[in-house]
Amino acid sequence: MAYPQTSFIHTSLTPDTLLGQRRQAVSANTLQYQLDVLKKTGRYDAFKLKWHPVYDRAPEVWPIPDHLFWDSDVAKWIEGACYFLQQQSMPAIAKAVDELVDMIRSAQQPDGYLNIHYTVVDPGNRFTNLKDMHELYNCGHLIEAALAHQALCRNDQLLSPICSYVDLLCKVFGPGPDQTHGYPGHPEIELALLRLYERTKTERYLSLAKYFITERGNATGCDGRHYFDVEAEKRGADPNMKPAFYPEPRSLWYHQAHKPIAEQTTIEGHSVRAMYLLTSVADLLRLEQGHHDLEAATYRLWNNMVNQKMYSTGGIGAMKQWEGFGLDYFLPQGTSEGGCYSETCAAIGVMMLAQRMLQIDLDRKFADIMELCLYNAVLTAMSTDGKKFTYVNQLASSDKDLSRRDDWFTVACCPPNMLRLLGTIGGYIWTYNAMVEYRSAHIDVHLYVGAKLTFDCGSDVVELQQETNWPSSGDVKFSLRSKSAKVDIRLRIPGWAESWKITPECPDAEMKKGYLRIRSNWLEKNPDFTLSIPLKPRLLLSHPLTNQNTLTIARGPVVYCVEDVDNPWVEDHFESILLSAEYKIMEEEVHDPESGNSYVALKVIKGASILDTQAFEETPFLTNDKLSKGKPLQELKFVPYYFRANRGGKGHMRVGLKKTN
Repeated sequence: MAYPQTSFIHTSLTPDTLLGQRRQAVSANTLQYQLDVLKKTGRYDAFKLKWHPVYDRAPEVWPIPDHLFWDSDVAKWIEGACYFLQQQSMPAIAKAVDELVDMIRSAQQPDGYLNIHYTVVDPGNRFTNLKDMHELYNCGHLIEAALAHQALCRNDQLLSPICSYVDLLCKVFGPGPDQTHGYPGHPEIELALLRLYERTKTERYLSLAKYFITERGNATGCDGRHYFDVEAEKRGADPNMKPAFYPEPRSLWYHQAHKPIAEQTTIEGHSVRAMYLLTSVADLLRLEQGHHDLEAATYRLWNNMVNQKMYSTGGIGAMKQWEGFGLDYFLPQGTSEGGCYSETCAAIGVMMLAQRMLQIDLDRKFADIMELCLYNAVLTAMSTDGKKFTYVNQLASSDKDLSRRDDWFTVACCPPNMLRLLGTIGGYIWTYNAMVEYRSAHIDVHLYVGAKLTFDCGSDVVELQQETNWPSSGDVKFSLRSKSAKVDIRLRIPGWAESWKITPECPDAEMKKGYLRIRSNWLEKNPDFTLSIPLKPRLLLSHPLTNQNTLTIARGPVVYCVEDVDNPWVEDHFESILLSAEYKIMEEEVHDPESGNSYVALKVIKGASILDTQAFEETPFLTNDKLSKGKPLQELKFVPYYFRANRGGKGHMRVGLKKTN
């Protein structure tokens, strides 16, 4: 299994590419910036187990205390820092990691338990509210931090205490008569346990992960009843209690706990939880054969998500109240249209799931979505300098929700998640398998990024380098170096590509599920070759059942938007702009001097118009189509969605524009 968190170390990114620049921003700014925030807000010292004033504060989102995620905020920063420290020296960051590890070790209780809230704020009530209180979610992130720390430091200073905590969980939870038949309200520990099993080969970690996955949603799992109901009554709470994020009592679908995962027919609830859960299921499918019901459910829920519940940017989650999925085809672009949440962590979760699925089934449909998320819903979530972030990534601004980024959040899951992803992005670019006994290897290229992969194949060293300015340019030059190992390469040809070409010509290349296989005998003669995929603007139409009737412009994997910075006359968040499918479009390479970023901007010439919103008829319906024809615009300028909100302005932005005839 190639986990990105371990395989990334074999990849080095070219610094002046889009992703290389984002990683440089993290090294130069984000790591220290987030560390300063951890210290300023009290998170950094929280494992000293001293009282903090925030513990007295009424929750912003009842019943979740504002400090409940502090364990995971610290853990995710440690994890992300360790990834970057594996590839470059940063003494101040390394010192902070050491200090935090010492504090975490000192906070552990004699029986292995490790949690800030239930040690300081509510001692004596551990494991009494798995549904809401995120104990096991926090533990999952501590596990992932410990794995990253061990890989960096080559010791068990953090892994050992975390394993002690997990050993306690293995005793407490499970199917036995003296065990608790529960599971976390927020999945995360499942995928972390599977990674821990992969590292340690400890069978009880695999068993606990499998139990959490398969027990979820069991309506009769605890004394013939649903565990969350029994748990609530034991602590004296009403099972019908309605948290702020429930639209109705007992919204078990919010936690993906309304049915066992194998029986679920549509993807529901909190979108991040759904992605973390399905990622763990995909991991389990790889580890153990025979889970045919889980496999069928994973494909079924993936298809429902992509075909009925995903935005053109790869974002998921239309509903603000529960940060998750709405009805099939309910995909409003922004608050003024009735919704759109598209949380950053959810898009990262889609990438995680897609990466796991590619190792079960090498099908470009997974890699296409992974790339769509990366260059749109994910990259838009951090400013070019790495100091501002988004939690929500709507496709249209409004007076209530402007297009902007923030310094930090009370629930700060998204900023350190960006840190983790960019730290391991090299592991998403490709996967490889070295078969030493056959002196051969194969490399599957999922993403086109300026980067070099290096790995051992017995006594040989295999190197594959990409030279490209993707996604601005569609030319990718490959250079393969290997003394004796025979290497096959499979290249993803994106589903949106109208054509492609290999130079020099490779007549024996074979296409299967969107991956072009180039065999070792051709590569021995042609170790340097170029893949060319023309990148040109294209229109994306909204599905008729969404009732959106919009047109979106994309170029390659990049989705575009309009902003007031380039169109300063806008006053209504582009709500009244109409776009025709018959238009002339111009490309322009732009260098932004303030951010140092370059990108391809687009300009529509005489293809857009402004609707006269005052030209109403005094009826509840229209008797002609005059409102579908607006005042012509000479030009309308577009920028990549990932670049939005980086240049000031009023915060007016929109992706999909109303279609005109």
